[in-house]
Amino acid sequence: MSWEELRALPPLINVVTAARALGVGRDKAYRLIKEGAFPARTVTMGGVTKVSTASLWELLGA
Repeated sequence: MSWEELRALPPLINVVTAARALGVGRDKAYRLIKEGAFPARTVTMGGVTKVSTASLWELLGA
């Protein structure tokens, strides 16, 4: 994922998009979330997990 794509993301993104930005697979991302080890901040709303784009930017140094 390019820096331009990262900057264009909305405030909360789905786990698959965050996993793509981090270079990990979907299954690994969900496993890390379940273990409480996902490196970016996550928010669960109504059974749907989203990832904070700001925390992802910080993690990636954007």
